[in-house]
Amino acid sequence: MQIVEQYLAAWNERNAEARLTRVVAAFAPEASYQDPLMQGAGHAAIDAMIAGAQGHFPGHRFELAGTPDSHGDVLRFSWTLAEPGSEAVAKGTDFAVVAADGRLRSVTGFIDYFAQ
Repeated sequence: MQIVEQYLAAWNERNAEARLTRVVAAFAPEASYQDPLMQGAGHAAIDAMIAGAQGHFPGHRFELAGTPDSHGDVLRFSWTLAEPGSEAVAKGTDFAVVAADGRLRSVTGFIDYFAQ
């Protein structure tokens, strides 16, 4: 699904200006994100949250795990976080609500695995 690819591209974009552009493309203006470690609402807060995660995991990338599934406006997909060529340091499943314009209105993330 294209929106999942856009979402992961935002999480993987290291250039601050390009990342914000990707956040705006993937998330509706009123969008919210929450997982057990962080939360934010609106483009600026979501962008800052992603930047923080990138700072904590330099060199790591999010990759889609499996095939996204949707029902109506609800989307479910799983992901991994790893340095290229290495074992995942985290795995999770996100549930999202897609807005009428095709962008994400809300994302709730669950962490299935986190290496300590």
